[in-house]
Amino acid sequence: MALPDYIAAIPKVELHVHIEGSIRPETLLALAKRHHIALPVTSLAKLRKWYQFTDFAHFVQVYYTISSCLRTPDDIETITREFLAGQAAQNIRYSEATFTPYVHFAERGIPFTEQLAAISRARAWAAQTLGVSMGLVLDIDRAMTADEGLMVADWAIGAMDAGVVALGLGGNEVGNPPEKHRAAFARAQAAELASVPHAGETVGPTSIWGALQALHAQRIGHGVRCLEDAALVEELRHRQTPLEVCPTSNVCLGVVPSLARHPLPTLLDAGLFVTLGSDDPPMFNTTLTKEYQAAAATFALGAHQIEPLVLNGVRASLLPPAERNRLEGEFSAEFARLRTEHGLT
Repeated sequence: MALPDYIAAIPKVELHVHIEGSIRPETLLALAKRHHIALPVTSLAKLRKWYQFTDFAHFVQVYYTISSCLRTPDDIETITREFLAGQAAQNIRYSEATFTPYVHFAERGIPFTEQLAAISRARAWAAQTLGVSMGLVLDIDRAMTADEGLMVADWAIGAMDAGVVALGLGGNEVGNPPEKHRAAFARAQAAELASVPHAGETVGPTSIWGALQALHAQRIGHGVRCLEDAALVEELRHRQTPLEVCPTSNVCLGVVPSLARHPLPTLLDAGLFVTLGSDDPPMFNTTLTKEYQAAAATFALGAHQIEPLVLNGVRASLLPPAERNRLEGEFSAEFARLRTEHGLT
């Protein structure tokens, strides 16, 4: 048990996790009761069972049910506080978490300024109380119109001094290529805001090429299907574009048939820049800690293979260079201490 315990103890950074997708069943039940919203099931035990992923249609149902229960800025502050408390419990010192503000504006009428203020209150509380920090990735849903995407880009640019570190792109890739939102990402790039779109999950290499060429992606969310195109693999290796790989999510969503057949070792062997993320952890019955533990167990990775993956998260983050260097030094020192404590060499 030494290695799993070691993985639980080490400091970490997480770059691919959704705030709305991190809401626990207990919190969803409380929000539903607060706002008198009927859920598919009423008891916590049944809700936990309903919450667990069965197929993509069920995943969408759960995700939109969760979103429908967020009715006020206080709700957003609550889920962000709980998210950050969960990160602290895993010794995740810094997160770059994705948040999709347009849906709360369009469907619930919550002004973006109020959403941002709620998240900022949670960030300040977590920094002071828990010693953890978070950068915010504002996400454009691919199904949105180009004009709606431009609105989100403007929100993100205007909030760069309030914790927003990047513009993201998520949602269903099928029928929604990256090029659809080229203008929004060009506007963000002109403001020196990072581009971190999802690509190469349910659609293959064409989506990743689009993210690189049309959106000038600095990181790719998922990206695992790059292996279907040798030229793309070489391009990603040459650029050292970080891939935010979420193995359990890939299995649950049918991108790969099983964890044992996940391409993580192939991606590493190809010299690609890989980080690990949990994506929507309660829905996939995972956490970032579990992702590292599962990768170690499935692919026979030891501490000396896990540590570079953790440091890749630090290096691929959008923190200022001096902060990245400080964290990398701190993490490396803690790795050495914890290896000794856990009897690892």
